[in-house]
Amino acid sequence: MEKPSKSSVAFKKILLKLSGEALMGGEGYGIDPATVKDVCLQIKNVKDLGTQIGIVVGGGNIFRGMKAEKQGMERATADYMGMIATLLNALTLQETLEKIGVPVNIQSAINIEKVAAPYDRREAIKNLVEGKVVIFACGTGNPYFTTDTAAALRAVEIGAEALLKATKVDGVYDCDPVTHKNASLFQEITYMDVINKKLGVMDLTAVTLCMENSLPIIVFNLRGKDNMKKAIQGKRVGTMVR
Repeated sequence: MEKPSKSSVAFKKILLKLSGEALMGGEGYGIDPATVKDVCLQIKNVKDLGTQIGIVVGGGNIFRGMKAEKQGMERATADYMGMIATLLNALTLQETLEKIGVPVNIQSAINIEKVAAPYDRREAIKNLVEGKVVIFACGTGNPYFTTDTAAALRAVEIGAEALLKATKVDGVYDCDPVTHKNASLFQEITYMDVINKKLGVMDLTAVTLCMENSLPIIVFNLRGKDNMKKAIQGKRVGTMVR
């Protein structure tokens, strides 16, 4: 099969933000192997187009720090536990991607050298050029910051051309589409509209960081057929924030 030309993609380097919930499938907790395999096949399809891929994954399918804080746990402790949960998801993605022939390197913001290399920006960029998918685990390595902020930070650091946020809905709406049947989907919206209208695309720090660095955010439904690939090819999918 002829390899797709580089001209077939709109973005040559991206940062994919996956929530922990994206790995649950129909389960209420944990990791669903079939769902993980589907996500990894989508990632492979994008990589096969020639796009370099960095990934930040959340840990909400295993542990939610904010929920634990509300139940009385000290915030910093809860956040560190949440960061470690992201490493479990990163290892799951690594295992599945490697089984389908995709080379992977995990870099962790918290040093756990038995299972992941420590985060190193230059090494990450080198790995991407070499054709590896780089998974950034453990958020920023600091409490009080979300994995959304980690995704924006890593995207800027590696020189990504777009930040793709995979969700369970078709994009950004003017109100919650789950509770409002007449919710309207934005095809394109500005960073300031997201901030001023409190649309909840990503947290304020993440959106501001993207805005300051002119990094477009594409919010799309991970469950839609070939949506990730379509976004990379510059086709209309989800919502573009810029």
